[in-house]
Amino acid sequence: MATPPDEHPATEAFLAHRNLLFTVAYEILGSAVDAEDVLQETWLRWVGVDLAAVRDQRAYLVQITTRQALGRLRTLGRRKESYVGPWLPEPLLTAPDVAEDVELADSISMAMLLVLETLAPTERAVFVLREVFDLGYDEIADAVGKTPAAVRQIAHRARVHVAERRPRGAVSAAETRDALAAFQRATETGDLQCLVDLLAPDVVFLGDGGGVKQAVPRPIIGAERVSRVLAAGLRRISEGALQPTQINGHPALLLRFDDEIDTVLALRFDDGLISGLYAVRNPAKLSHLDQETSLRRTGPAS
Repeated sequence: MATPPDEHPATEAFLAHRNLLFTVAYEILGSAVDAEDVLQETWLRWVGVDLAAVRDQRAYLVQITTRQALGRLRTLGRRKESYVGPWLPEPLLTAPDVAEDVELADSISMAMLLVLETLAPTERAVFVLREVFDLGYDEIADAVGKTPAAVRQIAHRARVHVAERRPRGAVSAAETRDALAAFQRATETGDLQCLVDLLAPDVVFLGDGGGVKQAVPRPIIGAERVSRVLAAGLRRISEGALQPTQINGHPALLLRFDDEIDTVLALRFDDGLISGLYAVRNPAKLSHLDQETSLRRTGPAS
């Protein structure tokens, strides 16, 4: 989005909370492009507010952002109905400090964002605001247009839903890097066994080409089937350059051809095995990989 004009009295407050607001919008939407649009809409509404009447600028800005994100989420849901092939969240190149905030990194992982996709819009917003940003029920109620009592019920329902689907067992960054290194060795040597040994029996492979780039048209499930798909793609992958990186707070791989990013590969782990492989190839979803995105769970006190 365009930077707000420096001379505007609301600019300082907005910019002070911008990274927090972007993170709220991104976690609700799973799309950086749409999150940027939400911030633009938030800014346009913020400049019309009487700042003297605002008791808590952070809470007010989060409220505006959440309302705009909810409206955008419902529109995004309709777009997904006609999306070609599996839909995956838009990956972000993140700084090391994001990985250091374990709760933030967990909440923006590709695996968790896919879990959040299974929630209804209001449930997703309530879960994000409560579990990730630790907002009070009264604040959340103002943001989603519900009573505090209703928000408590929604939060409980969403928490149970997510707990049943989130990755099981903590996996360290070192374990993830080891798995990615094994994947690289498999592509370089043509020996897939080192990777197959890491796959869970019910592993799921999703590819998002958006109808623009070739990708698997539907989920591939099962270690044997996934390994065959990976084996078929080894020659093509070995012709490019695989580079380790930090995507959404976790180790991941970038596949480049002629210095152009072709694919982002992220992993999900359950009980120490790879249970999810997520390959994002849609060029429209790779635009935020040219520089690190700053994400925050907190902002300056008002």
